[in-house]
Amino acid sequence: MVKKITVYAVSDSLGDTAIKLARAIMAQFPNLTVNYIKFPFCNDEKKISEIVNEAVDSNAIIIFSLGGKGLAKFMTSYSKSQNVPSFDLMTPIIDYIQEKTGQEPSGEVGAVHRLNENYFNRISAVEFAVLYDDGKDPKGFLEADLVLVGVSRTSKTPLSLFLANRNLKVANYPLVQNATIPNELFQIDHKKIVGLTTDPDVLIRIRQERLISYGLSPDAAYSDMKNIEKELSEADAMFKKLDCIVINTAHRSIEETAALILQSLKLDDEGQPIK
Repeated sequence: MVKKITVYAVSDSLGDTAIKLARAIMAQFPNLTVNYIKFPFCNDEKKISEIVNEAVDSNAIIIFSLGGKGLAKFMTSYSKSQNVPSFDLMTPIIDYIQEKTGQEPSGEVGAVHRLNENYFNRISAVEFAVLYDDGKDPKGFLEADLVLVGVSRTSKTPLSLFLANRNLKVANYPLVQNATIPNELFQIDHKKIVGLTTDPDVLIRIRQERLISYGLSPDAAYSDMKNIEKELSEADAMFKKLDCIVINTAHRSIEETAALILQSLKLDDEGQPIK
């Protein structure tokens, strides 16, 4: 029985599509050890043939995303001649769309990554998330597409950056006991606010681990169960005042929480309104 496998993710651009799909597929086989090797910017037949020849020696399979005209066809034929299993991610779909619509594919290499307005909006959104992280300047709430509110360690910052990569300007605010809430939070549309909460037992574990990583005692007030329960209770009361949706992040990944937020805002995966 095979317990290890090598996967070559080949692309004429960055290779993100191929490697992500490869990982998604291999996640279905948790008992399999997988060695991933990414080959970006493979834009000529010489380079592709070298990769296929290497795959022969490594006993690898190839998953490829080649949009350039002729490259996918060459990869398919050459890998077949060398008895290397290869899987084309793009050509079957491109061929179907072409037949269905009568539109000719551009054959542009890395078209999805070209520097367009969307790209610069994304860069601007990331800069915004950094600038208005952790309630640094409440004025940012008035400019934000989304404001995340929650107690410490509910994933506010990583969520802000993740959603910034979906072209959303995100600010976040930490709820701290006995702190004055900025007026700006009550001046914005409540639909733009998302409250983040979690389960007490999950939060205490995360905080204890954080304290230990700093060389501190895990039994500080920061990780005291009574304090945590009080914090979460006060946070729930604040969410009601803000009249915002609330998402429990306890057993959700960043991606899952982000998907719920986008759904609540009626936005797609790229942060665009769902029509």
